[in-house]
Amino acid sequence: MSYLKQEDAFCRNIAGNIAPICRKHSIFAVVNAIQTLREYWGYDSFRPNQEETVLSALEGRDTLAVMPTGGGKSVCFQVPALMKDGLALVITPLIALMKDQVQNLEDRGIKALAIHAGMSRHEIELCLNNAAYGDCKFLYLSPERLSTSLFQSYIDVLNVNYIVVDEAHCISQWGYDFRPDYLQIGRLRERIDAPVIALTATATPKVALDIMEKLSRPAGGGRSCADSGFTLLKSGFERPNLSYIVRRTSDKYGQVLNICAAVPGSGIIYLRNRRKCEELASRLRSEGISADFYHAGLSSGARAARQDAWKRGELRVMVCTNAFGMGIDKPNVRLVIHMDLPDSPEAYFQEAGRAGRDGLESYAVLLWDSDDIRRLRQLESVSFPSLDYIADIYQKIHIFYGIPYDAGEGRQIKFSQEEFCAHFGLDSAKVRHSVIYLERAAHFTFSEDTDIPTRIQIVPDRRELYNLDLPEPAMAAMLETLMRNCSGIFSFPVPVNEERLAAEFSQSVSCIRQLFYRMSLEHVIRYIPSDNSSVILLHHDRLRPGNLDLRPERYESLLENFRTRVDAMVGYVSAEGCRSRYLLSYFGQEESSACGKCDVCRSNSGSTRKRLKDFLEQHPGISPEALNAYLRNPALGLGPDDIEYCRRLLDGE
Repeated sequence: MSYLKQEDAFCRNIAGNIAPICRKHSIFAVVNAIQTLREYWGYDSFRPNQEETVLSALEGRDTLAVMPTGGGKSVCFQVPALMKDGLALVITPLIALMKDQVQNLEDRGIKALAIHAGMSRHEIELCLNNAAYGDCKFLYLSPERLSTSLFQSYIDVLNVNYIVVDEAHCISQWGYDFRPDYLQIGRLRERIDAPVIALTATATPKVALDIMEKLSRPAGGGRSCADSGFTLLKSGFERPNLSYIVRRTSDKYGQVLNICAAVPGSGIIYLRNRRKCEELASRLRSEGISADFYHAGLSSGARAARQDAWKRGELRVMVCTNAFGMGIDKPNVRLVIHMDLPDSPEAYFQEAGRAGRDGLESYAVLLWDSDDIRRLRQLESVSFPSLDYIADIYQKIHIFYGIPYDAGEGRQIKFSQEEFCAHFGLDSAKVRHSVIYLERAAHFTFSEDTDIPTRIQIVPDRRELYNLDLPEPAMAAMLETLMRNCSGIFSFPVPVNEERLAAEFSQSVSCIRQLFYRMSLEHVIRYIPSDNSSVILLHHDRLRPGNLDLRPERYESLLENFRTRVDAMVGYVSAEGCRSRYLLSYFGQEESSACGKCDVCRSNSGSTRKRLKDFLEQHPGISPEALNAYLRNPALGLGPDDIEYCRRLLDGE
């Protein structure tokens, strides 16, 4: 009875936290969900739309939740999965995010595993075995793994309570980041009778409908037709604490300095070009601003170190390409600046949305000039090479790695774009987009920033090993361990787990690597050190010229979508109405009010000029330095006409 009384008291205490839409749900479901939230995350209530998503999932409904960046999407599937027997199968293309979420769950005492590109077959099989027969609650999986025979062989013994689809827009051919491996999820539902929780931050109405169609339960899936439909839950995309500022300027660097001086706190500056990232970071440091650069050309260690320094607040401003930011949970970012026009509202909304996740005043500033629009439209020729060019890149990839016709299916190759382009004298950007399109056409899977484990091959014949005079006893012991644990090690380089070997030999990983190096000098082993690189997984044998299906109708559709998104970005910077309303309308939210905070709203309200006039009257004789410090504050939303108005006031006109 005492427990029931406590439960009743708890129900009354949280009653005010229950969203009105959820009062139709069982009060006990709400209570249990909030208890789970409190136990593992320490919160007493959900964010907007989280509770509705959790309760929809608990009722067994297929659910698509469209929530803005920073809306707390992970809680929407983690809470219901913890409340039910079995494990959640989480499909996500982002390896860095996958690793981060697994670590966060384990820090809370929740068992989670991840399978992604770069893992050996042994590591994958061990992971699947633990997921099937252990106490694992979450299995994260990159989409290309869904169709592998190894994963397929474990499906029937995995007790899946939810199929979670992160970045769900990737399944839509209308989405800005379509990935054909996501289409495997529809086939997965034929074998796993579990509800889907699909999540995305960037879905237009057309994309949302396509997601639900692609993920819908197959006919005859064991449930009534009424229960097989999706529940669509869309959060309002308003960010009331985020001011969208657009400035047309020919002096972008000067604007960046002014904004960084006016807005304290952590910031991100996005550029399209790696070299320009490095140059801007250097210039900011010379001005006394703590800054560094980040792009895909850095080693994984360097990227991780800089990201951690920025997250800890040791580094104030990160100057980066769009390789930075995905999956990073840093709530106190005060400022996001774009110095180049993004190629879609989806990309801009997601990147700008990394500011102000803690609900405090923050700014998303986009700097542009007329050349930016011209360059953005010119991206079409780079982003969409001709189909003949793409077909030629397909053949050159196979030639570069020595793969003959009618061979190569299932092969995983380490793809160095820099070496490939240098060898054939090709444009790097066009090659990258050709590779991306070949993935979209389902000829292979392309994974960037993949951890590739150390690989070892024993060089001498097994019989010869016993006659070798090895200079160190540790070498003989290592050979025995490798032969015992690594099948095929005499035939080809096989992945080895350096951490496990270090534990077995009571040595550090560094000592194990040094031992491998010394053994390679003795020509006992072939040693291929671990690496971080892009990886291509070939889906079929090499096709002969003329037999490659590049799906020209999909090519034309993607090209048309690209042009539509570019037009939408041009419309955003030239809009005469509220910036926030423009973005909300693009994502299908027609009912919205002017934000009152963007540069257009501030300029149209007339309050900006009144504030300028009042400020000058209250500060007669203000120095140019002090006035400049006031004017560069992005919160004022000043345009060129306002600056001219201020000049006239000072001149007494």
